[in-house]
Amino acid sequence: MTKARTPQETRKRVAVGADDLYPAALEVVRYLSSKGFEVERVGSLVTGRVEPWPDVAVEVAKRVAGGEVDFGVVVCYTGTGVSIAANKVRGVRAALCFDAETARGARLWNDANVLALSGRLTSPHVAREILDAWLSVERIDESERTNIEKVKKMDEVR
Repeated sequence: MTKARTPQETRKRVAVGADDLYPAALEVVRYLSSKGFEVERVGSLVTGRVEPWPDVAVEVAKRVAGGEVDFGVVVCYTGTGVSIAANKVRGVRAALCFDAETARGARLWNDANVLALSGRLTSPHVAREILDAWLSVERIDESERTNIEKVKKMDEVR
C-alpha cells in the first residue's frame, strides 16, 4: 500500500538496496542523505550481511512502482542482476549505468525510475557523479514522450 504524504513532507524519498556492503552502495546512502533525501535502506544496507539480489531489487522496485519513494537505486556485483529483477516489476524502468552521461540519458530519454549500479566497477567518486547526473534531470525530453509511453504500455500486456 502506498504511504500517503502530508503537505509537510517535502523531502524526496529514495529506496536504496544492495545485496552486499559495496563501497558504492554505502556512498549512495551517505551522499543522498547529505543532499537532504529521505533514504530507505533495503537488503544488506539493513542487515549487514549478504542478501539475495533478486529480493533486494524487487523490494526497491515495488516501493518505486507503489509510489512510496520517488526513485530507487539498486546495487549488485555487476549491476545486471538487480537491473533485470527490478524490471520485472510493472511500472519500473531500471537502467544499469556505469557513467554520468548514461545516467543522465536514462532519465532524460527513457524516464528511468530505478538506477542500477555495479558494486564491482563503481567507485564512490563515480557513484556521486552518476547520482549528480541522474538528479540533474528534472523532466523528460518531450521529443521522447511517444517512445516512453510505448514502453509504459508494454506493462499492460504482461
